[in-house]
Amino acid sequence: MASLGDIGLAAAINLLSAFTFLIAFAILRIQPINDRVYFPKWYLKGLRTSPLHTGAFVSKFVNLDFKSYIRFLNWMPAALQMPEPELIDHAGLDSAVYLRIYLLGLKIFVPIALLAFSVMVPVNWTNDTLKRSNLVYSSIDKLSISNIPLGSNRFWTHLVMAYAFTFWTCYILKREYQIIATMRLHFLASERRRPDQFTVLVRNVPPDPDESVSELVEHFFLVNHPDHYLTHQVIYNAKKLSGLVAKKKKKQNWLDYYQLKYSRNQSQRPTKKTGFLGLCGNKVDAIDFYTEEIDKLSKEIELEREKVIKNPKSIMPAAFVSFRTRWGAAVCAQTQQSRNPTTWLTEWAPEPRDVYWNNMAIPYVSLTIRRLIVAVAFFFLTFFFMIPIAFVQSLANIEGIEKVAPFLKAFIEIPFIKSFIQGFLPGIALKIFLIFLPTILMIMSKFEGFISTSALERRSATRYYIFQFINVFLGSIITGTAFQQLDKFIHLSANEIPKTIGVSIPMKATFFITYIMVDGWAGCAGEILRLKPLIFYHLKNFLLVKTEKDREEAMDPGTIGFNTGEPQIQLYFLLGLVYAVVTPFLLPYIIIFFAFAYVVYRHQIINVYNQEYESAAAFWPDVHGRIIFALVISQLLLMGLLSTKEASNSTPLLITLPVLTIWFHRFCKGRYEPAFIRHPLQEAMMKDTLERAREPNFNLKEFLQSAYIHPVFKGGDEDSESEAMSEVGEQEPVLVQTKRQSRRNTPAPSKQSSSFSSPPHESADKHSRP
Repeated sequence: MASLGDIGLAAAINLLSAFTFLIAFAILRIQPINDRVYFPKWYLKGLRTSPLHTGAFVSKFVNLDFKSYIRFLNWMPAALQMPEPELIDHAGLDSAVYLRIYLLGLKIFVPIALLAFSVMVPVNWTNDTLKRSNLVYSSIDKLSISNIPLGSNRFWTHLVMAYAFTFWTCYILKREYQIIATMRLHFLASERRRPDQFTVLVRNVPPDPDESVSELVEHFFLVNHPDHYLTHQVIYNAKKLSGLVAKKKKKQNWLDYYQLKYSRNQSQRPTKKTGFLGLCGNKVDAIDFYTEEIDKLSKEIELEREKVIKNPKSIMPAAFVSFRTRWGAAVCAQTQQSRNPTTWLTEWAPEPRDVYWNNMAIPYVSLTIRRLIVAVAFFFLTFFFMIPIAFVQSLANIEGIEKVAPFLKAFIEIPFIKSFIQGFLPGIALKIFLIFLPTILMIMSKFEGFISTSALERRSATRYYIFQFINVFLGSIITGTAFQQLDKFIHLSANEIPKTIGVSIPMKATFFITYIMVDGWAGCAGEILRLKPLIFYHLKNFLLVKTEKDREEAMDPGTIGFNTGEPQIQLYFLLGLVYAVVTPFLLPYIIIFFAFAYVVYRHQIINVYNQEYESAAAFWPDVHGRIIFALVISQLLLMGLLSTKEASNSTPLLITLPVLTIWFHRFCKGRYEPAFIRHPLQEAMMKDTLERAREPNFNLKEFLQSAYIHPVFKGGDEDSESEAMSEVGEQEPVLVQTKRQSRRNTPAPSKQSSSFSSPPHESADKHSRP
């Protein structure tokens, strides 16, 4: 039977492990050789230079300033010093709002914990119900609702507290939603000009025998948005071309390496073997070899590029359409374009760096089938995954190990070993089973066909949360209860089983406390240590890095990881809200997690993470919705628990809580969510007017015309391809003569047509059309 002392020892072990990670981080981060691992963001911004280039030889690799070792925790106040407006400028609104999720946890749970420990813990503790029962329980359970006798009037305390906690949570949620909606609108209004502010993605363009997709798009928007349409960019299926470009990039990297090597020692030209991995085969001149390989690939790329441009089958029935004003883009993105609601579908275009180009070539008509397939696959993944979790959870405790290996009983019962197992094994076992889950869920999201990285991460996060709710939360409660109380169940009569389950649900608090300590406390300390990126960086630097570009790629700053991080945070909201009334002793562990994680991730966002996109906090409605879901679940579980405690008089009052909570959610959804899914025309017009006054001669066409060209057609190493694309873009588009009557009323041809809008083969066919 676990005691408060055992949990205290387990907490001490987890704190010690977290502190060890922090000490290791404090030492490693000040070593010059690790500078790129712990401060990559500043290198990418060009605001930091490598300390390896200056100073004495030893000081290039080891920090000899012993005073800096004394100040090993100075990173904590440094992480808190940057004001939020400066943080938004430095890392973006997404990162700043992500950090507010941790602050939201503190705002909700600190007052709840103070109230629960001053009112509810004394009410629970001053009973001896569990002592007189035959159930397996811990000392923590004596602080929980399980220690209240059946039918006691003390349950009114829990009922009142449930109302107090719900109202407080809703008040904080409403205030935070309002603040973040205001922050988003202000960010969008004050942000510099971006292509996605003027651009709409149009999909499911209907086929036309007389016009190509590019001509059809231009014709449609010239007719229906004559005063605001500016330019467009059709979408190509360029997967093969992307592979060739990536291959050429690798070859070019090797060529740069050997040229650099030769420039340092010109007495001998570098050589390589042409066989498998360069370990066998004929020895050749490395520079000549890679020069020839790159020339071959350049010719293949040129042929494939021409093939993509000239082949109508490579053009998808979709396009990025840009407008002269934000107001014009907002009107188009938020209205129905055709009498047929299944064609000419418009939505806001993602930010250019947010576009997930691999999915742009997926036909729109196949998306529904793909999402059905993924939904079925996720269902089976979720429920079949419960089997191994149930098995592991049954073994990952003292009783389970002693049943499987009785000969270890004497060793396991040693107090330190026992506390170590209780403090680490269940949480680690669960963590190991979840290690590959985010990758699987991201693959599912990509298969569904979402066209932006932010949408992929949000969908993956939703599924991760559902999975954790079913398998980690419900699965741990149900399977854990069944295995731990199996002996008691066998000897109980049928009408006693529901009561036993009701008592056993709060008993799972011990497992969740250990999970929070392992995943939350030690996990955050492990996150800031960055052990995996550290090892990988030095391995790559030693074995693979050939050029400065390679070294930048080896830094691997990573991102916040919204698809995994946010669902993990939401699990703590769920645990806190469920156990606030049931077992308040769990709340301090959650509060420590939120406070520690806030400091850690603030440091990481300032110094490490390099966010791949900016969605202006578009994910906040998901965060709000999941906390509301957790609140409703906590109310329903409390209702079920009290029904087993013969407190039926409280049930009518408890039913009111979920109803009020759902009404509150609908109110917030109607009041604040529009700021996250629509752009006010008033704001768009104000921004347009200000910019016209400040920059009346700004060339918007030049700014937009190449923003949404597929990466393989522009910039980087593809200079020849970019020049060819520019030549195509400079061609004057020619009107297509068609049989359609509406064509006679089409405005004059647009001189703002995008690159690729008129492939060469189409011009050759124009005069043959009637």
